[in-house]
Amino acid sequence: MSAHIANGRLVVWITLFIGMMFQIMPLPEIAAAWRPDWLLMVMIYWGMALPHRYSILTAWVLGVLLDVMLGATLGVRGLAFALVIYAVELHFQRLRNFPRWQQTLVIAIFICIYHLIVYWTEFVVVGDSAFSTDMFLPAISSMLIWWWVFWMLRNIRHRYKVR
Repeated sequence: MSAHIANGRLVVWITLFIGMMFQIMPLPEIAAAWRPDWLLMVMIYWGMALPHRYSILTAWVLGVLLDVMLGATLGVRGLAFALVIYAVELHFQRLRNFPRWQQTLVIAIFICIYHLIVYWTEFVVVGDSAFSTDMFLPAISSMLIWWWVFWMLRNIRHRYKVR
């Protein structure tokens, strides 16, 4: 067994890859506005669970990669992911100890902040971004599935002894 599998790095990168695939997966137009922020939720989980290993640089790289895959303005999601993960890592010990319902509300707030940063950055850089409250729909859907995402990733972390 290689060192990467033994300490779980490969497992974490597989979960991040799956989060990226869910993030770019095509959805019907009616459901696209409600798409949960899969990659951000996975990054938030690993940022809370292993802040010393998966942090701001990981978030920035994955955000830039997501920008490339979406054909969006380069660096916008990288900046937004990095800022959100920075906030998560500032308070990771507190977040870990919150009850799940309270953690869910904080995750929804982080996702709203992420969308506001993306909107603001695109507005400043590109200038043609229009504000819509629909940008907060992913926060609602992400909030509804956070317990399941947390439970899945926690079980994966314990099963493969990710440290």
